[in-house]
Amino acid sequence: MPRFVIQKHAATSLHYDFRLEIDGVYASWAVPKGPSTDPRDKRLAMQVDDHQLSWGEFEGVIGRGYGAGAVIVWDRGSYEFLGEGSARDALEEGHMSFRLDGEKLKGGYSLRRIRQGDKPQWLLIKKRDDKADARRNPVSTQPESVLSGRTIEEVRDE
Repeated sequence: MPRFVIQKHAATSLHYDFRLEIDGVYASWAVPKGPSTDPRDKRLAMQVDDHQLSWGEFEGVIGRGYGAGAVIVWDRGSYEFLGEGSARDALEEGHMSFRLDGEKLKGGYSLRRIRQGDKPQWLLIKKRDDKADARRNPVSTQPESVLSGRTIEEVRDE
């Protein structure tokens, strides 16, 4: 099964890098508010450059330049593409559904493109299923890394 990783990234502004393994790379989106377990939430996801799969294990501080700041692996696991054809085709068409099996996030999600252009904008939406929970907020209640147990502040202070 393909992998996913979500990295909490304290760069110019705090955001979550949501990454899905597709065709040997991580297709990636910056999600300012982080993912939600509430299907009523529609989280803005700004598409960014694909990343190498080796990047999915990175925790630490990126020095000067693009993306400078602290990074932790907030969640990771595998995912199942839900659709016809390929995941890459679904992204090109502007809508992809998938089921996450992570340490913090589980169940169905979808990405829907809302704006094309140099920096395509998407919505990351939790599907209504048995893993949906409007009361649960893992972004605030589970801030630590699934790799090291450290918070973004602890990584920044090293």
